[in-house]
Amino acid sequence: MTTPLAFRLRTWASRASLPLGLALASLAAVAPARAQPTDPGSFFDDAGGGTTTTLPAGVQRIADVPYGPDPLQRMDIYLPSTPRSSVEGPAPVIFMVHGGGWRRGDKAMSGVVQEKAARWVPRGFVFISVNYRLHPAVIVLQEAIDVAVALDTAQKQATQWGADPTKFILMGHSAGAHLVSFVNAHAPLLQQLGVTPWLGTVSLDSALLNAPVVMSLPHYPFYDEVLGSDPAFWFAISPYHAVTGAQPPYQFVCSTSRPDRPCLQAQGMAAHVQALGGRAEVLPQDLTHGEINANLGLESGYTQAVEAFMGSLDPVVAQRLR
Repeated sequence: MTTPLAFRLRTWASRASLPLGLALASLAAVAPARAQPTDPGSFFDDAGGGTTTTLPAGVQRIADVPYGPDPLQRMDIYLPSTPRSSVEGPAPVIFMVHGGGWRRGDKAMSGVVQEKAARWVPRGFVFISVNYRLHPAVIVLQEAIDVAVALDTAQKQATQWGADPTKFILMGHSAGAHLVSFVNAHAPLLQQLGVTPWLGTVSLDSALLNAPVVMSLPHYPFYDEVLGSDPAFWFAISPYHAVTGAQPPYQFVCSTSRPDRPCLQAQGMAAHVQALGGRAEVLPQDLTHGEINANLGLESGYTQAVEAFMGSLDPVVAQRLR
């Protein structure tokens, strides 16, 4: 199965590339970083939790809804076991993209789904968790295209799940945070290609918002494996270099305990978006990379701060979060 959008996104892939002559003016927006560890170790092992999700009470899952022909082009839909009153209207949607260094991970990992579905589905949301093709089978740009096609497919099918195609909130962790940040940056182009506008994006602890800067400083060796050595490609997959100010709002959650200091990237990206007239905010958290993902949904000031951002995007979302 190949969707019409998948064909149209070939245009996006070609237009996403930026001229090699662009200067790294954004270096000034990012403070000098310390040398990063040579081995990510458990840093990425806890990106999504090693166990599969146990369905919370009152939540049902529609598993492996396809959006393309590859076995990884699938998404799981979490919705209430008992339909809510039609008087409430269609549900807003949280559209979640897992992490794993662009090389691994799965939509059913407990840290990706467990606490988020348990908190938000009973409050009247549909929660969608997405798989996508992985490196080395595809390059990062194709992973982002998978996410965009999955989003378009989910929006087109939303009404059959009792959801509102105009009330999607994108969310991603780690590599998934990079992918949703990149998709959000290209919102004007994607909407020209037929994707329904969405409300905003929550980026959970990405350290690749300004790819050329990251690759010009000490970084994890696996970045070289996945992102290569071509500066043109770094520009092409860099959310920083794609934003125009016309995209939906961003919230950048970042760990203050990570050795590679992702909050510097988040602050530089948010300042850049704001300078272009867009809306972006940064939410630093004294949590590990894995905790940023797994703890979201637990009763805490962190969850409440993310919900405050989501509620600010739409009155229906705000009402359901009360």
